[in-house]
Amino acid sequence: MSSITKVQEIMLSQMDQAKNLIQESPIKPAAMSNMPGNSGVVGEFEAVMRSVDARQHIATQATAAVDSGVSDNLAGAMIESQKASVSFSALVQVRNKLVAAFDDVMRMSL
Repeated sequence: MSSITKVQEIMLSQMDQAKNLIQESPIKPAAMSNMPGNSGVVGEFEAVMRSVDARQHIATQATAAVDSGVSDNLAGAMIESQKASVSFSALVQVRNKLVAAFDDVMRMSL
């Protein structure tokens, strides 16, 4: 057998393997492939949203405590408020990046 024939046989076998892989396992969306337990990108984003929400509640409670006179820690309340603001801004930026990435994928031609 010549080297060209060997290369052709190797390429044909690799193409057959690729064809079998494509036919056997279709690609599933990330949200559907990880439905049990809600892990993956969707689960992580929900966890981050809950964390930002918790930080906002902490800031609200600290501010309410200062307003009502229960606490005199104004600096602590302002720091908690800034933490909540920064975490919310970061969350909005990540969401905007995800939306832009989704739009780019939707605009791709097949």
